[in-house]
Amino acid sequence: MTEDETTREQIADFLRETPAAPSTLAVEFDITPGSALRHAKHIARSVESRDEQLLVAPPECRDCGFDRFDDPANRPSRCPECKSEAIDEPTFTIRNVE
Repeated sequence: MTEDETTREQIADFLRETPAAPSTLAVEFDITPGSALRHAKHIARSVESRDEQLLVAPPECRDCGFDRFDDPANRPSRCPECKSEAIDEPTFTIRNVE
């Protein structure tokens, strides 16, 4: 990472090396988790031109295992199945398209 890179470019470089949740990106890049989600959604569109893909491991309820949320790149507050608030964040990574 260089100082000349934008935050999105730095996040994309980070995700090429390490899968990360929005809260991890927030700490690493001194941004909010919501901002990290917005950056990830933009990165998903921009990496396609490089024959890459932003992969998303969806959020998952730690109590019942529900993982079929409407938007897998979101941080839900409660599980629609069991109403638990014990939700693991989605995890992002960038991989080459094969």
